Amino acid sequence: MQLYKSAVMIYCVVFSVGAVAGSATSQVLPNQTPMIQTVASEGVLASEGTLASEGTLVSEGPLVSVELSSEKEAVEQTSSQKGSSEKVSEAAQASHQYDPEFVAVPIVFSTETLSTTFGAAGVIKHAGQAQAVALGIGLYSANDSWLGYAGLYNYQIPQLDQWLFSAELFRGHYEQGIYYLPQAQQANDAERIVSVGDEGFSKLHIKYVLPIGGGVNGAAASLARKKNAINWNPLESGVTTLSLTPFNKYRELEALDYLPDEARGFEFALNWDNRDSANNTSDGGQTNLRFTRGLEINDDPSWFMWEFEQSAFMSLGSNAWFENQVVAANFYIADTPSWNSVDDENQQYHRPPTFAGVSLGGFDRLRGYDSKQFTGRSAVNYALEYRMTPRWQPLQNLPVFNLYDVPWWQWALLIEAGNVTDEFTLDDLHKDMKTSYGVSVRFEVEDIVIRSDFVSGGDESQFWVMVNQPF
Repeated sequence: MQLYKSAVMIYCVVFSVGAVAGSATSQVLPNQTPMIQTVASEGVLASEGTLASEGTLVSEGPLVSVELSSEKEAVEQTSSQKGSSEKVSEAAQASHQYDPEFVAVPIVFSTETLSTTFGAAGVIKHAGQAQAVALGIGLYSANDSWLGYAGLYNYQIPQLDQWLFSAELFRGHYEQGIYYLPQAQQANDAERIVSVGDEGFSKLHIKYVLPIGGGVNGAAASLARKKNAINWNPLESGVTTLSLTPFNKYRELEALDYLPDEARGFEFALNWDNRDSANNTSDGGQTNLRFTRGLEINDDPSWFMWEFEQSAFMSLGSNAWFENQVVAANFYIADTPSWNSVDDENQQYHRPPTFAGVSLGGFDRLRGYDSKQFTGRSAVNYALEYRMTPRWQPLQNLPVFNLYDVPWWQWALLIEAGNVTDEFTLDDLHKDMKTSYGVSVRFEVEDIVIRSDFVSGGDESQFWVMVNQPF
């Protein structure tokens, strides 16, 4: 497997469940080669950081957030404790007051490329504000590789009730990093390179929650668990947000110092989250449209990329074995319209560096392949999961697990098909598609979902330990 270096998403580390899962040291499958890979993305961690088999740490993913109890629940609970209906207004105020909760875990694992690695991760829920989360992680290996990640999520500025602000910073150094470089003219052919590598990113997330549907009571309230019935009118259901994310990413490879090593620009996204729960969804869906503008840096020209993603969920109900069964589907498509445009001055194409552009492979899409194994102009990916929540739940009584609140666990079967091409046409995108299939076990720990996916794709298999649902 591999050590997905960009390990920031680390909130997965949020309980380094590698340890929870039973071992701090993963074993390499017969057909796997341990390695570090490069990744980057806004998954608040995965924004980056993920533990994958073989001690794999991945980077860039979804932002970390903690679902708050609804105000109604908090009011009822506090009122009951006070024993007086006259205290309801007092309870409403109390519902917005949460004491900070700190959780820290040590991280220890060993891989062929990193050797023995030590570190720690810490998460603070309600970090200064009820809806805010702070995360930090640090790792150092016996071969002098290291990484660090820090993130602050979902903060508000007084009087700006509809706004949320988050920030992320990641830095990593890898003595034996494994990277994929696309071959000329072929987006699906990539050369694997081993090199000393340094990489990192910084991001500022500025999010505006539209005052409609679930956002009508403000941005903080929109993070509460959704109790209302789901419908497909964004004026009444779900949370609609607009976000602007200035970013700076870099990747410097000692063996390939001629490659572009920095990407700077901003992302603009429109998102409609119409799920009944972000952690354990059984109804609704989510729509996301994102535009990324890469700025000109030195002799590297500017570039433009867009991505669209749609998920949908349907509950199949319960039976004697499962409390709930859900069919979850996801569709993703992306393109780089500036791909074939040529800069008049230096005659270079307006294309992003491979670490910042369109890609498949990793802990969220085409999970049977290495992170960012396929890069190019355009991509399409289809994913289908059958998720089951067993009535039998032994985790809360097991060592380590009994130290935390683990309300549920989930089993899943998954299958994916995707492709990356250098032409944005339906025929090219659906020709010679790569497939992945596998199984997954997931559970919620202190309001944060930890998932472990074992997925096969091509001639290899991957084992990912990550935070958050893939979609």
